[in-house]
Amino acid sequence: MFMKCLLLFLSLASLASSHSLPAAEAKTVDDFREAAAKANAVLTVPDWEQTAKAVDAMMNNAIAKANKALDQIASQDQKKTNFKSTVVALDDLTYEAGLAANRATIIKETNTNPELRAAAENAVKAFQGWAVGIDYREDVYKTIKAFAETHPKLSGEDEKLLNETLRDYRRAGLDLPTDQRNEVEQLRKELSKLGTDFDTNIVKANAPVIFTKADLDGLPESFFASPGIRTGDDAYTMMANVTWQFNTVQENAKSEATRKQLYVIRETLAKEANVPVLNQMLALRNKIALRLGYKSWDDYQTEVKMAKNGAKAEKYIGDLVAGIQPKFKSEVEELQKLKAAETNDPNAKIEVWDWRYYANQRDKQKYAVDKEALRAYFPFQKVLDGMFNIYQSIFGLKFEKITAPYKWIDDLQLYMVTDASTGEPLGMFYLDMFPREGKFNHFAQFDIISGKLLPDGKYQRPTVALLCNFSPPTADKPSLMTHQEVETLFHEFGHALHSIVTRAKYGRFAGTHVPGDFVEAPSQMLQNWVWDKKVLDTFAADYRNPSRKIPAEIIKKMNDAKLANAGILYRRQFAFASLDLALHNQHAEDTPYDSVAISNRVLENVFLPIDPSTTFVSYFGHLNGYDAGYYGYAWADAIAADMATVFEKAKDGYLDKEAGMKLRREIYEPGDSRDVTVSIEKFLGRKQSIQPFLKKLGISAHDTKKAATGPAEETR
Repeated sequence: MFMKCLLLFLSLASLASSHSLPAAEAKTVDDFREAAAKANAVLTVPDWEQTAKAVDAMMNNAIAKANKALDQIASQDQKKTNFKSTVVALDDLTYEAGLAANRATIIKETNTNPELRAAAENAVKAFQGWAVGIDYREDVYKTIKAFAETHPKLSGEDEKLLNETLRDYRRAGLDLPTDQRNEVEQLRKELSKLGTDFDTNIVKANAPVIFTKADLDGLPESFFASPGIRTGDDAYTMMANVTWQFNTVQENAKSEATRKQLYVIRETLAKEANVPVLNQMLALRNKIALRLGYKSWDDYQTEVKMAKNGAKAEKYIGDLVAGIQPKFKSEVEELQKLKAAETNDPNAKIEVWDWRYYANQRDKQKYAVDKEALRAYFPFQKVLDGMFNIYQSIFGLKFEKITAPYKWIDDLQLYMVTDASTGEPLGMFYLDMFPREGKFNHFAQFDIISGKLLPDGKYQRPTVALLCNFSPPTADKPSLMTHQEVETLFHEFGHALHSIVTRAKYGRFAGTHVPGDFVEAPSQMLQNWVWDKKVLDTFAADYRNPSRKIPAEIIKKMNDAKLANAGILYRRQFAFASLDLALHNQHAEDTPYDSVAISNRVLENVFLPIDPSTTFVSYFGHLNGYDAGYYGYAWADAIAADMATVFEKAKDGYLDKEAGMKLRREIYEPGDSRDVTVSIEKFLGRKQSIQPFLKKLGISAHDTKKAATGPAEETR
């Protein structure tokens, strides 16, 4: 229940052309206080704890303060309750406690001090246990229920808050007999602790692999010059847990043995620690669902999402798997021909460690697309500034770099976002963009302070952080991004904008706190920008010769190659969604889980043959936070493709300001303060359609009969 809104920061689960000012002119948050006051807004820069003891105290104090607020709700005369003293008060206290949890999470995921990270991890666990426990404060529940039984005349966001609060109590088991309710509470507390362990084991997974130069034949010379790669005479150390290194090897290494070795090591990361943890998590989830009267965990999880139940999610993914089969089959066959020619083996088969390499070779040969050569057009700072320019323009915003009072790393950046026309401060974002030991190892936006209308009538503007792991600069070159990394940046910053420009009154509805199978859609839509010539021309230029843009024919070939790869790329995503649902569908309570056997079977059936020794799920972080929800990427992708048509039909295409402001007003600002289907269709100006998504996948009209249902049909 409230765990859902309090812990969304764990699941998420991407800035302005204003360049750095001279030190004497650098702005601070204080420079925006007057404008904030005029807008009745509050700007807050977090006070970051500097010691393990301070982290412990921060969480203990937050929990104590929240417990006092819970006592105040419970102690009311039930005949004199009102909306503000019950439901709003609960949103207020969970929001305040969540701020401490958000801060602890950032420390856990970013701090360079292992002692602080460990203390923050313990603080997150303490918070999770408390957050589960407040669902079972029967005295608080009775007070809120007493208010609900007065049948108050509420509307809009207020009515939605009351209804969903009551729904959450039901989903927590408050209608169950006391002994069963207590059991569910204990199971949920155990589950939250295991989830933190699962995440921590992934972050700690460290896998250096030493290769010779010959082993890495095919990799660009620039790769060997990257910091930390060369570690001795003819010794080059790859980190299987560092995504950009892994992908570079998989896409370029001519040696199948090298590709396979690195693949097997990456796909067994955290094996010993996380396989037993995951099996326990699955058993606990299943038991909780059964105790609450659901058939499965996926039914429980999807009830509050657009899909509404596990069967609809499974059917949607199953239809897409079947619909894309002809394209997937033809793409694999094309890659097999390349492998057969290269290896002189007419019976060569594409293995899971082959597809990136041969797809890259095919792109070079057939489409003249060289991913490594394209890096020259995407120096990190130019891409960042270019994205800032675009998003400022279409969304009517202004980004200004400001001084961060505290930095957990030297190159941490902090920006203020204001409304371009009114000057109203809207929020702030931190940028922590390159990998380092002990840091969160993927790409995500994390809430630090969410938007909310405060009890005093002022609006707390958000502060968020973007934690990424882009290719770092070398001694003689700036950070040069792959096109995929550029796409990731545009996506992740979309989440930041979604969070920052919110206007929702209540914390549980603000920003990205929307149904899990919709949350990715606004950001997935923004990925379209980096495939458009008009957009790319605004920032993509050869860092050695800035006047040189990417030729139009290359961009066309990039798009052709994307379509040519759609079958494999999406079939892989559908495999992940399928294995997630398979792990969480109906399961006999007394039957132990073998997560590896279940998931490996699905991976082979839906995607490509795998090495049987691998344990993909032990390093699949989405299984904690997106559990029974990975299907949401494909679900949201259909919505994203549909929403993109608004820009595609607009006068200025993806740079159209009118369409951008409509997206800001109808999608970003409301958050979940109204049904997201209403927001989607207000933005579209019509009912939803899955056809743009099928076109994006390259699924022909003949195949659409097997892939014709999805978000559009389910939400009508």
